This record gives sequence, C-alpha cells and structure tokens, in this order.
Amino acid sequence: MTSSDRTIRWNRMKEWDQRALRLDSFAEENPEHGFSVFRSPYDPDPSLKIDAHGKVIEMDGKRAEDFDIIDSFIAAYHIDPSVAEEAMALPNEVVARMLVDIHVPRSELMRLARGMTPAKLAQVVSCLSALEATFAYSKMRQRLSPGNQAHVTNAKDDPLQLAADAAVAVGFGFDEIETTMRVAGNAWANALACTVGAAAGDGNTLFQCSIEEAEELKIGLAGLATYAETVSVYGTERSFIDGDDTPWSKAFLTAAYASRGIKARCTSGASSELLMGFHEKCSVLYLEARCVCLQRAMGVQGTQNGGIDGAPLTASMPGGVRELLAENLMAVWVGLECASGNDTRISESEVRVGAKITPYLLAGSDLLTSGFGSVKAYDNSFNPSLINAEEMEEYLVLQRDFQADGGLVPLSEDEALKLRREAVDALADVLEELGLAKADEAMKQSVIVASGSNETTTFTPKQTLEISQAIERRGLTALDVVRALAVRGHKDMAENLLGMLRQRVSGDYLQTSAIIRDGRVVSAVNEPNDYQGPGTGYRMDDARWSRIKNIRGVIGRDHVLNAEGRHEPPEGAAQFYPIGKAETGRDPHEVVIGISPAFGERLQRTTAGHSVSDVLAALTAGILEGGGLPRVVRIRHTADTSFLGLTAAHLSGSGYGIGIQAKGTAVIHQRDRLPHMNLELFSNAPLVSLEHYRAMGRNAARMTWGETPEPIIVANDGQALGARYHPRVALLYAIETEMTDPGAEPEEMFFACAERNA
Repeated sequence: MTSSDRTIRWNRMKEWDQRALRLDSFAEENPEHGFSVFRSPYDPDPSLKIDAHGKVIEMDGKRAEDFDIIDSFIAAYHIDPSVAEEAMALPNEVVARMLVDIHVPRSELMRLARGMTPAKLAQVVSCLSALEATFAYSKMRQRLSPGNQAHVTNAKDDPLQLAADAAVAVGFGFDEIETTMRVAGNAWANALACTVGAAAGDGNTLFQCSIEEAEELKIGLAGLATYAETVSVYGTERSFIDGDDTPWSKAFLTAAYASRGIKARCTSGASSELLMGFHEKCSVLYLEARCVCLQRAMGVQGTQNGGIDGAPLTASMPGGVRELLAENLMAVWVGLECASGNDTRISESEVRVGAKITPYLLAGSDLLTSGFGSVKAYDNSFNPSLINAEEMEEYLVLQRDFQADGGLVPLSEDEALKLRREAVDALADVLEELGLAKADEAMKQSVIVASGSNETTTFTPKQTLEISQAIERRGLTALDVVRALAVRGHKDMAENLLGMLRQRVSGDYLQTSAIIRDGRVVSAVNEPNDYQGPGTGYRMDDARWSRIKNIRGVIGRDHVLNAEGRHEPPEGAAQFYPIGKAETGRDPHEVVIGISPAFGERLQRTTAGHSVSDVLAALTAGILEGGGLPRVVRIRHTADTSFLGLTAAHLSGSGYGIGIQAKGTAVIHQRDRLPHMNLELFSNAPLVSLEHYRAMGRNAARMTWGETPEPIIVANDGQALGARYHPRVALLYAIETEMTDPGAEPEEMFFACAERNA
C-alpha cells in the first residue's frame, strides 16, 4: 500500500509528521555517487613502500608514477620514512586501542601518525565507536584548556551592530571572532567594526574577516585581522583544479599569512568533494584523511574541519555524525589545532543539534565551534550555525549540567549593555575621527538594545559601502584606529588593540593551538594537553567553575521565601489562629482539611501562584456545596501529603479528609485506607486551578454521603513540570519539613478571609 492509497493512518505518525525532524533530509548509502561515510568499495587499502633513499614509491595502492598532486604532496611532506614501516605494520585495532589507552602517551601516537597514509588513518579511526572517539579526542587534542569561536555578522553589514555584537562575544569568553559580509565590498568596514568591538572588555580575542583569500590577506596586512581560516583544501585533485589551486599554492598562502604574524588554519571537511561533484566514489572519511595529511604536510598550525559547509550532507548519511567526530580526531591525532566544526546547522531537530555538540562539550576542543552563532540565526551571514544566539543560554546550561568547560561564561544583562555601549560609542568616535561617517545617539541606542538587525535604525547600505571603500582607498590601518581611540578617550580599548598588534610582531601566537588570555599566549607549546586518565588533564579551577555555573534563573532558599511573600503576604490573605488541640469530630458529613506546617505561615503561595488563602477558601466552598461540613486543622508532625490527608481523615467525623501542602499538592483520603492509597490526588500542583480545588472539596463532601463522584482530572499537555518546578518544590518542601515537629499534636485552626477568584 502506498501513502497515496492509505486511508487509515496511525495518529502518532501524523503527529510526528508535524515535528521539525521531518524537514530534515536523509540520504541512503550509495558509493557509486559518493554517498558513503566510513568505507567505500572504491577506497584503497593502506599500503606504503619506500625505497632505499627514503622516497615513497607506492602509497595506498598507487605507484609513484600514478600519483596525483595530493598524493605527491603527502608523500613528499607528510610521510616520515623513519617511522613509516613501524606505523604501517601495526594492526588497525591495535592502534585504535592505543588511542583510548591512557597508558599510551599522545606524543607516541602523534609520532606514529607521521608514518601513516591517509587510508591507514581512516581505517584506524573507523574502528572506534562514537564513545571511544570522544574519549580519544579528549586525550589527543592539542591545548590543555578548551576554547570557542563566534560568528559575528548581521544582515545589514551594519558596523555599529558588528562592534556591539563583537564586544558581547568578548564578554561571553569567545577566544576568536569571525565575520563575513552579505556585500563583498563591505569587507573593510566589517573588519574595522569587529576590530574595535573585539578591543572592548579584556581585549584578548582574535579576529578574522572571512572573504576571498587575497583580499583577506590585504585586510590582515592592514592589521584589521589577526587570524585566517579561509585556506581551503580538498581530498581530490579535480576539486583543487576546479578552485584554480594546488597544494603548493595553498602552502605558499599560509606561509604568506604567517610571515606577517597572522595565525592561519586550513579548512576542509567531509562531503565538500561530494558537494563539488568530484568524490571519486570514495568515502567521505578517506577523502578527509587525505586533507588532514595534506594540511600537516603544509606545515600549517591548525585546521577547521568536522564537515563545515558539508556537515548537513554528511549528517544525512548513516553514521554521518560519528564520521564528523572521527575526522576531528584525525586532525588532532596528527598534531593540528582543531576548530572542530559545529558551525553549520545540521538539522531542524533541536534533539539532533544538542546531541551533535555533546561529544565536543565532554571531550573539550581547541575551539568547540568554528564558529558559534553569537548573533541571531537570521543575522548569521555564514548561514545558521549549529547553535545560535537563540540557544546560547541553553548551551551555557549544558556546560553547567555536565560541569564541562565549553569555552564560554554567562554574561549579566548589565554587563552586556555596558559592553555594547562601550563598543558602539568607540566605533562611532573612530568613524567620526577618521572622517568616515557620523552616527547620532538614536542610531547608537537602537543598536545597544537590539537583539538583531531587524530592530536597528543605523547606516544605509550605501553609507556602509562608502565607509568600506574609503577605508581601503585611504589605506587606513589598525594603527590609525589605535590613534583615533586614544584621541577620543577610549584609552583601554586603544591599549588592547595595540597589544594585539604587538602580538603580531612577536609571532608567538603562530604556535599550534595558540590563543590569547589575560594578555598571554596560551598554546600547545606552553599549555599542552597532558591527559593520562582520571584526575589528569584539564580540570576547571574553582574560579572558572563559579563563573560557568552562575547562569540566570538560579534560585535558592531566600529567593523562594521572598517569592512566596514571607515579608508581605498577598493582600487579603487569611490570618490563621490556633484554637486548641484538634479532636476527632462527630458529624458524619464532616471533612477535615489538614494543612501543612508552613501553610499560611512562612509560605503564602502555591506553585501555581494561588494565594493559600484563596485555595483554602475554594476547598471550604466546595465542601459546603457538596453538603459537607468543613473544618481546618494544622498538622505539624508531618509534611507528607498522604499522611496529612490520612491524619485529617482520622480526625474527621465522616472518616474523609483532605491533606494539602503549601506548594499546592493535595489529596482526598479515607481513614481505613493505606497511607498512599488515596482517593484523589492533585500531584501537578502548578496546573491546579482554584476551580479544581473547589471541585475536590465538593467531591470529598459527596463521598461522606456514600456517593462515588467523578474524579477530578488535572490535564497535563506534556509540559516538563519537573524541569520548571522541581528545584523550587524541593526548596519549598525543605522549608515545610524544617517546620515539622514529630511530637506535635494537630491544632484546630480558625481562619477568616474573603473567597477570591474561586
């Protein structure tokens, strides 16, 4: 039966059809067309032959005379003849176990990698499960402490917003900021804006302007960029030729960056060859293994891989997300800094997105993303990242959940506004001082408070283009920006920017995995990853952990008490007066309401926000409507709902009672039943309305007449009530239990208040 013929469908499937996952595409494995992840019949088997002079004469099934440009480059500059025979002779499974063996140092594995061919590397990492690859990555990554990179762009290429968003990215702790533009001619304006924004706060953040490679080099030479990662390499010869490049020209370009003190990474990633149509029927992992070997051969300090633009395509294939992790592992294994992808939204499903980032958060990475969309998805000119500004707080909470350092720290609203104001004022002053443009206060204010470019009123597209063209035409440099900042009174930002330029001169941050923190270069050289099992490697110190766990919305005892109105009970709240020891009643239609120790004393509102006075009024009104006689008793020996209800039932002349906690959980109980075999239960207190309580009172009263009324159902639409309320509930219950007195007798209570909203 086809879907078009189907007249009867399971409703669950129809519901699933409406979920975001159905917007994703999934590809079947098809090696003939390049759709294979870990292994293709067309992948070569590992092989390596070296002549007496140390020259590679065969590699991965090809003789030297048949090498393409990639084979030739890898054979000449990646393969280390001194270790090749040893490395290639080791069985794949043995090397894979070495990767996860805490007793095998990473230096030994890096030594062996230099003697392995692309096919060998690919087959070894194919032996690892996703869990094993995560563990191996935590061991093999280069720098000890993890970091992160941000995308800072906007749909208007608006300089003021770029400066503000760059400054906030600094505040969140990003080690690098990357921008690009919707209009290529705006590159210089974007670079200047982000350079100024990155100088706000502590001013240690590296910055890149992503555009055509030659133009990006010009921007870097002007001091308006401190790193580059647009040097793309590919795993097939035709991909290189189609891009009018060779491994040698790419190596020359990376050397040109380095010669001027600009940190550089190459970019590769699974499925790029497939997207270009030049896949040679090989698996995406094997082709990426060629890219990784090629990059190490070029002498570049790092790579940006893990799918990058091709990540959604790789993720569409079976095992694709595991492959993205495996290719990152290959990169760090051969000794490269790894900006581990996660910069492309692989799915419309938030579950898949969260799952994708988790291994990197657990393992740590030189740069967990390349980069994180620190701006809103519609403003991300690289296209939406795996995680964007909309989900940033959720990422911060993930760090807290796993006690894992994902490279970021929470930023308060006041801190964010201060940074945005600082950056916007500084850029406006620089533009005016350099005779480029003038921004009025209304323009600046619209940016400072804006979440995205849809909310701003600033420069027109033509004005932005004119600013950019003037910067390039006049040959303005970062030194001109430093002077302008200093003249206009932004001395701290001027010093921060000048400090980055000094780093350019020293060249220390060209080391592998180099970033700058507190004005000091931190890299794989002076902070190498020394993981050797539990208790070793990177561990957050107390100060860092305190910052990471200090997210918004954290509640404590005082928050709960204040929220409950400890100092100012709601207007019209009842006053409760004990009038003596509670005795067993005699009326056959009496319903005793057993209130908890804190009910109306220290706690004044339920988790649904109702005043406890209103709840009590609703219960008593319902009992009267049902033909019962209400009586209120405070029970101090317990705060458990079931025992509150059972105690109330034993005191009731009818044998029926209601137990209720201050947080709103309530039961109807009968004295002859077991403690937790109540008759009705309102367990989801945040969803209980006053009408529900009134109906509960009515039902309890009808039971005293021998009736079996329709139970009250409190509907739950699937809300994650535990996540919303459990911390608060636990704190409330802690207050209740603190007030219990095991030897206390139940007290008869008098209360008076007007029924409200019942």
